[in-house]
Amino acid sequence: MRLVIAACKVDYIGRLIAHLPLAQRLLLFKADGSVSVHSDDRAYKPLNWMSPPCWLIEDHDVWTVQNKAGEKLVISIDEVLHDSKHELGAEPGLVKDGVEAHLQELLAEHVTTLGEGWSLVRREYPTAIGPVDLMCRDSEGTSVAVEIKRRGEIDGVEQLTRYLELLNRDPLLAPVTGVFAAQQIKQQARTLAEDRGIRCVTLDYDALRGTESDELRLF
Repeated sequence: MRLVIAACKVDYIGRLIAHLPLAQRLLLFKADGSVSVHSDDRAYKPLNWMSPPCWLIEDHDVWTVQNKAGEKLVISIDEVLHDSKHELGAEPGLVKDGVEAHLQELLAEHVTTLGEGWSLVRREYPTAIGPVDLMCRDSEGTSVAVEIKRRGEIDGVEQLTRYLELLNRDPLLAPVTGVFAAQQIKQQARTLAEDRGIRCVTLDYDALRGTESDELRLF
């Protein structure tokens, strides 16, 4: 991974035009080919990014990241404050607690509980910023990303939002909608999800295991 801290301007040229004015930012160039631009006030969410496959062309003070679709991130460097490379090694992946992992397994096996005609595309669907728990298609063939938690809180909604922003950049998947599924969903998280067009599903663990009714309570 290459870490660059620089005073820079960033222009996205693609399906729309977006501009970040001159400021100090962190530029991440990952081994998987992804590139992301970060500030110091947005937690872990990038200001802009380019998913792999893409490539970097460094031409003096203008760095251009481009993908096969012709989208570009043009980074105009005013001053480089730090530039280093680090070998992180193999990533063992996130280890989920037993209940959460089992919920994912059960819902994958019984994905039609989310809706008639639904089908599973893949568990742990890979993205440049981490795997989506379930990638599905609804009865109309629309792609749906499903994030599963034991307790549904705002962080989980933010996580799913980042996945959706990234997935909807892929013309082969878009449009992608979201489902936030948990045994318990806090009201603040539910309000945020619904405001962003994300459907909330409350899961009954015992019901999914078949120890009670096969119903899934939807709210």
